[in-house]
Amino acid sequence: MTLTEANTSAATQKPSLSVVIPMFNEIENVGPMVARVHEGLASYNGDWELLVVDDGSTDGTPQALKKESEKYGSHVRVVELRRNFGQTAAMQAGIDEARGYLIATLDGDLQNDPADIPRMVDHLLENDLDLLTGWRKNRKDDLVLRKIPSRIANRLIGKITGVRINDYGCSLKIYKSSVIKQVRLYGEMHRFIPAWVAAVVPPSRIGEIVVTHNARVAGESKYGISRTFRVILDLLSVYFFMRYRARPGHFFGSIGLALGSMGGLMMTYLAFVKFILGEDIGNRPLFLIAVVCVIAALQFLTTGVLSELISRTYFESSQRQQYVIYHPAADADKGEPGWNQQQNTVTAATTTQTEANASGGDDQHAS
Repeated sequence: MTLTEANTSAATQKPSLSVVIPMFNEIENVGPMVARVHEGLASYNGDWELLVVDDGSTDGTPQALKKESEKYGSHVRVVELRRNFGQTAAMQAGIDEARGYLIATLDGDLQNDPADIPRMVDHLLENDLDLLTGWRKNRKDDLVLRKIPSRIANRLIGKITGVRINDYGCSLKIYKSSVIKQVRLYGEMHRFIPAWVAAVVPPSRIGEIVVTHNARVAGESKYGISRTFRVILDLLSVYFFMRYRARPGHFFGSIGLALGSMGGLMMTYLAFVKFILGEDIGNRPLFLIAVVCVIAALQFLTTGVLSELISRTYFESSQRQQYVIYHPAADADKGEPGWNQQQNTVTAATTTQTEANASGGDDQHAS
């Protein structure tokens, strides 16, 4: 490689990438999955690492992962959880341990194709996105138990959150590390990652691209129809946190003011009936409703004040900012140990060119 070619390679080198894969009782997919990741990223022009999070497997998955790490090298890292915490917690653990400028997540059942990752990285960088999610347009799953509930959930989530994408459930996603690390995932909130990301960046910086989806060939699915009901409950939490995480007092206060206004108007009317018209109001249902509205209004207003105090304490004690600073890909750090640095030939080419120039100079002096 000449010096010019080396400089061109350096200019086009991709930012560092961390591939995060949570796994639970997928021993049959361990070897093929790690091999497929290496095949898919063989042409990736940049540093990358593979983090496989074992979510408390009981079938020998962690032992199989450690063998694969020894086989391929230190860039294959195994994060072993002490027990089964769920996919969301496993994904969060991998994101916390990731060191790349970009983070890719996908399932470990080989239904997602790692070969899509380089194409997704290019699309994210070219369009300057903070999150690119996959769209399983030709999904290889059961129609009644998987496809139909997923379509209903996708439309409902998009309508409530305002983030319109076709496939919230696809685990194959590419993130900028500086953005996704501002989002904390709890419970089963991995389905709503685009919505959570939209809480810190505008929806215009979230994209979607069609990806390959394969039928499961080994292992058993960890999902069932019951997840549809959990999605509805989680969606209520997402709606609240997206709009009122930093100002919960506005949510509770608005309800309190509405109830207080209704109770106040009822009390005013009843006061007119009592003192002007001279009628008895003690046995009227409206009087009880008015009292309940006023008491509830006071409770909501008090809850709003307390929630504001809790919110401020959370942000100050955790030292978490309410903003995310933009860092271009050109500023990404490269060359740290523990990466698959298969494309780092710039230094070697430069050294070779320098030695050649020095040799030529020595020959001239000798002559």
